[in-house]
Amino acid sequence: MAKIDQTRSKTSLGFDPNELSQRYEKEREKRIRPDAEAQYLQISNDSPFSNKYLEEDPYSKKIERAPLEDEREVIIIGGGWVGMLTAARLIENGVCDFRIIESGSDFGGTWYWNRYPGAQCDIESYSYLPLLEETGYMPKLRFSYASEIFEHAQRIGKHFDLYKDAVFQTWVTELRWLEDNSMWLVSTNRGDKMRARHICLGTGPVNRPRLPGIPGVEKFKGHSFHTCRWDYKYTGGDSEGGLEGLTDKTVGIIGTGATAVQCIPALGKWAKKLFVFQRTPSSVDLRNNRETDQRWAASLKPGWQKERQKKFGEAFLGKSVDPAFLDDGWTRLPRNLLDLTNKATGKIDGLTQLADFKTMEEIRNIVDETVKNPEIASKLKAYYNQFCKRPTFNDFYLNTFNRQNVELVDVSSTQGVEAINEKGIMANGKEYEVDCIIYASGFEITSSYERRLGIPIFGINDKSIYEHWKEGMRTMHGLMVSGFPNMYLCGGGFVFQLGANYAHGIDVQASHIAYTISQLRDRGIKSANVSVDAEERWIADQLQASDSGIFLGGSPDTCTPGYYNQEGTAKRYRNIKQETYGKGVGAYIKLLRQWREDGKLDGLDLH
Repeated sequence: MAKIDQTRSKTSLGFDPNELSQRYEKEREKRIRPDAEAQYLQISNDSPFSNKYLEEDPYSKKIERAPLEDEREVIIIGGGWVGMLTAARLIENGVCDFRIIESGSDFGGTWYWNRYPGAQCDIESYSYLPLLEETGYMPKLRFSYASEIFEHAQRIGKHFDLYKDAVFQTWVTELRWLEDNSMWLVSTNRGDKMRARHICLGTGPVNRPRLPGIPGVEKFKGHSFHTCRWDYKYTGGDSEGGLEGLTDKTVGIIGTGATAVQCIPALGKWAKKLFVFQRTPSSVDLRNNRETDQRWAASLKPGWQKERQKKFGEAFLGKSVDPAFLDDGWTRLPRNLLDLTNKATGKIDGLTQLADFKTMEEIRNIVDETVKNPEIASKLKAYYNQFCKRPTFNDFYLNTFNRQNVELVDVSSTQGVEAINEKGIMANGKEYEVDCIIYASGFEITSSYERRLGIPIFGINDKSIYEHWKEGMRTMHGLMVSGFPNMYLCGGGFVFQLGANYAHGIDVQASHIAYTISQLRDRGIKSANVSVDAEERWIADQLQASDSGIFLGGSPDTCTPGYYNQEGTAKRYRNIKQETYGKGVGAYIKLLRQWREDGKLDGLDLH
């Protein structure tokens, strides 16, 4: 644990820091598994899940088309926020010769696939939904539901006329640099052999489902599906609810992360019986969703969204912001940190952990105030630093455990569900017979780059990018890689600034990429490759920034097992530093802006 200020008494704080430290360590140790990330299955034709959670689209019919063998200035891989923002910023910079390749049947990325009941953004929509001013749209709610978000993705596609430059239901199978003509060869599962001067990788961080390797998973005779491909043919209803197909069904859901927190209220409402299998509880803060105030919306001045995104980033890192402007769960910890800060000196040394304890105590108190059964309430309390796992926010989740048809099954003592058989789920030595199993096991956010991207990438001298990254990720600015000319990383595991608003980070990077490509075109430069020296300097700068910046959530080796520490192994500590610009989004924006204003394209070998 981080250094704790011992000068503050249990009485003044309302809790004992040392007792909480011990409790956190105990809860962490209880959940560490020796198989770490190996406990999850890799999607393949040999697994019980096959490729139905990756390549199949249950929501649209197959689009037939002939293979493409043409040439574009830019090919963008991914049609989610990354791809659309990159395309929009390219257009702003006068680059219009591009193509978007997307595995889904429409734009939206995650928000094309996210159709489970209750799905919504957990960053306020005014900051999260991109290009609101450009498209002239104002979200209906402070936190938009999935249907509205998907509609906005389509709105962006129409506004910027992106559909004409898109191919859907298409997976890239290889990227290869052609040195003779300084182009990229793009191969796909549809037989395409396209060429492009520039490649933008925008596959996103949640494009590959994470599937549990529970013994016997293939034996279950009932119905099952992953939340990333919700089966409404079985459940009935839609993302708004109405799951009438479950009124005579017993359902088991495995997982209580961000997705489960959103869909469990609907399952509890409609299923005859719901078993919730929980290894580690989520921290569930209040959502306090509300309709957009139209008078407020009408009062906004041009540039309001970028200003709001900036303020959110500042508040997240502890800068004082008027609560009337921004007051949500994401900024609860920074606000508590400010409250504890020495008012005379402004120092925060030794206070970050106390602020985290205070924040989590407030969240645990919400559990006590909401859940009527004290035994159940105790199992729903999260004992870890807030940002060890992605925080969740929901106004209905905790109340679901007051329903008579909902049973919480705590599997922390056995480190997860023991097995699955023909009839259902084995946990704590007991068989739970179910008609349907729903896997809410999330996505592969921190697995190996090769596994997560799933695209063989070969640069200069046919070197694999995964060989280049065997000791950890190496880039300049988190955007370009030495030995892989004219290739740009955006989003995915490549958001190089500390912050919660993923969409804002994407826009920062997309704007920079668009500028770079337009400059190379205007200067008649065919190939831009990051120098080895520039890559080394950037890594050193990142490590320094991470060491000097604010790190919320404690270190990976003290956090409970989860995404961010490879299930408790802490192997990624050095890599996390290489993938995060610790001084925050504001400093990252300033750094990139200075690079552009300099105009020298510093760090690039140009040909």
